[in-house]
Amino acid sequence: MHQDLGGYHPSDIEVVAAFDIDKRKVGRDISDAIFALPNCTTVFCSEVPAMGVEVKMGRILDGCSEHLADYPEECRFLPSDAEEATKEDVIRALQTSGAEILLNYMPVGSEQAARFYAECALEADCAFINNMPVFIASDPAWARRFEVKGLPIIGDDIKSQLGATIVHRILADLFRKRGVKVERTYQLNTGGNTDFLNMLNRTRLKSKKTSKTEAVQSVLAERLEVENIHVGPSDYVAWQKDNKVCFLRMEGRLFGDVPMNLELRLSVEDSPNSAGVVIDAIRCCKLALDRRIGGVLYSPSAYFMKHPPRQFPDDEAYHLTELFISAGREIPSSETVGLQGGDERRPLPETIIK
Repeated sequence: MHQDLGGYHPSDIEVVAAFDIDKRKVGRDISDAIFALPNCTTVFCSEVPAMGVEVKMGRILDGCSEHLADYPEECRFLPSDAEEATKEDVIRALQTSGAEILLNYMPVGSEQAARFYAECALEADCAFINNMPVFIASDPAWARRFEVKGLPIIGDDIKSQLGATIVHRILADLFRKRGVKVERTYQLNTGGNTDFLNMLNRTRLKSKKTSKTEAVQSVLAERLEVENIHVGPSDYVAWQKDNKVCFLRMEGRLFGDVPMNLELRLSVEDSPNSAGVVIDAIRCCKLALDRRIGGVLYSPSAYFMKHPPRQFPDDEAYHLTELFISAGREIPSSETVGLQGGDERRPLPETIIK
C-alpha cells in the first residue's frame, strides 16, 4: 500500500532466517523452498535468485494437526525427520543472522507454537509481527513484555489487502454511517490451500472465529446477538487451490422500517493477498525500531490486523497509521479507546487527530 514508507522501500527488506517443519522445505535455500509443496498459489515471479538462506527445522508443537494425515501429500504438511529446533536454536539463529523482525505465519490453531516463537523473538531482541489469530499483541501480559524490552509488536491476525474481512468491515461501517440497522449477517469462506485444509479441524478455529467476528462487530452501530452473526472459514474445496471465495450477506432495515439485504461474492488469491500488507507492517516495525518505540504499535495494528489491541474504523486507522509513518506519532495506550467487548467509542483527543 506504500511504495515508500518512511524512507524504506520493499526492496530494502532482506530475508536472513527462515523456519519450517516440512521436509520439502527444510534444508533448502528459501528461494527454492517457497515454490515447494504444499504451496499452491499463483506464481507471479518464477525466477527468484538464491538468497543464501537455508530453511531451518523449526518446532512443531501444535503446528501440524493430526487430521491432515488423511489427505494427499501434495495438500498437507510432511513433517521433516530432522531434529526439532530448541528455543536456544531459534534464538541463536535469529541473533547470528542479524534478524531485526520475526514474522509469525504459523497455521491457524497453533497456540503453543505461536507463543514459542513470540518467546524466541523476545529473547533474541527481535520485533514481532503476529499475522495469525493467536492473541499475543492483544494480550496485555504479552504486550507489556515487549514494551519492557523496548521491542515493537504488531498484531493480531493480518487483514488481506482486499479480502473478506476488510470488505465486510467497510460495508458494516457504511451501514452505520447511513443509518441502516443491521439485523443479521454472515461471511462464508471456502478455499483449497493448506490453510483451509488445516481449518477443517474445528477445534483449531476458536481464536480465528473470534478474531474475524470481532473485526466486524467492532464497527457495527449495535453489536449483534451471537445467533445473528456468522463469520468464519466454512469449507475446504481442494480444486480451488489458493483461490478463496467469500459469500457475504447483510440484512437490515432502512427508513420506515423497510427491509433490505445485500449479497456479495468475492474471489481472491489468498496467500499474496496478505503479502503487501505484511510488507507495510515490516517497515512500520523498522520505523519503530529506528525511533526506539517499544510495545504495541496501536495504529498499524488497527490498520493491518483483524484483532488489534484497539479497534478503529478503517478510515480512522488509516489516518492514524499515516500519522505514525509521517510524523512518528503513536497513540499512547491511555488515549486509545477500544471497541471490543461492547466498549463505547469516543473521539480521540484533538492533539492526537492533528
